[in-house]
Amino acid sequence: MTGVEAVVRNDAALLEDDLAEFLDALTAPVRAPVSVYDAALRRALYEPVADALGSKVGQQALPPTPGAPGGRAPLRPSMVYWAYRNYRGFPEEPEGLPEKAEGVSDFAVIRRTAVAVRILLKAAVALDDIQDGSDVRYGEPALHATHGAPLALNAGAWLIMSALRHAADPAVVDSLVRSVGNGFTGQAADMSSRTALTRAELLAAPRATRVGFWESTATLKTGTLFWMPLDAAVAGLRVVEDDRLALDGAMRQLGLASQLFNDLTDFVPEFGGANTHEDFDGLGNRVFLELLDEDGDPPPGEDFKPYVLGHPHLERTLLALAEEAVALKSAAKDAVHGVCRSERSAAYFDVTIERKGHLIDRLLATVRQRSGV
Repeated sequence: MTGVEAVVRNDAALLEDDLAEFLDALTAPVRAPVSVYDAALRRALYEPVADALGSKVGQQALPPTPGAPGGRAPLRPSMVYWAYRNYRGFPEEPEGLPEKAEGVSDFAVIRRTAVAVRILLKAAVALDDIQDGSDVRYGEPALHATHGAPLALNAGAWLIMSALRHAADPAVVDSLVRSVGNGFTGQAADMSSRTALTRAELLAAPRATRVGFWESTATLKTGTLFWMPLDAAVAGLRVVEDDRLALDGAMRQLGLASQLFNDLTDFVPEFGGANTHEDFDGLGNRVFLELLDEDGDPPPGEDFKPYVLGHPHLERTLLALAEEAVALKSAAKDAVHGVCRSERSAAYFDVTIERKGHLIDRLLATVRQRSGV
């Protein structure tokens, strides 16, 4: 392992340990129920919560490495810890030594923030699956599929409350509250796009309006998943405003790149697998917005699938949007590198973000090969 990778793995392992400790403390009171009430609470709240926190996350984890922190478990780096390493230094660097009172206090804030962010992301998954009617998430049964929608909804809401309480630091909590609000707002816009009225309004609107709707929704819904960890961390570290604004813009770009990737995989069997062509008829899909014939009337919603799949510009549009996703990701990385305080910090960020970023690059290569470019 490189020195940077060793630090990434140490930080990731610490986050997994902290999350396990949080869950252990959470379920301790009813682990051995002594009453009907205890048993009911375990089944109705703590078991769904444990399942929600134990579920997989979508981004690729660092594979196990002999002798590395975390043992045989795959580890998932956190942008929260990247922020700490960038602004407070690496372990062997003078500014990174935790002996200073400020370093100890900051590191404690970061540890709690990282756990709170992970909990919020898990809550988002539980609620999103209910709203989308998805019974499977990353190859596992969705929480509502195993425990029912009422308990899954309650567990998701309870996790949000627990995350905000665990974060503790007022500046971090304020940032996380804004993120939660942005996420719910984006979800509302996304769900609205499935209604007949909003669909009709968007179909009648110019292309720029439809694309703008997509960008606004993706920024709030997907962009928040990238923005939330970094903004909460820099809030806890009291990072200067200029850097926060630069990171905000970069995370918006990463969110758009990620949503483009998600939209495009509906057309690429190598990525979409068995789900290819299943979900792309929603107005949240960027390809829908790009492929409508501006010279004629858009097709009715129920006729959209054959219209898109038979469109002569389909491959060309897929290629253009795949290139846009890669460009957005590259611009985001450049912006973050601009506030990195060392080459090691830049390398740490790259390890963290390329867990999904490499898939965006691979998608472009796949679409180019299909298009003969």
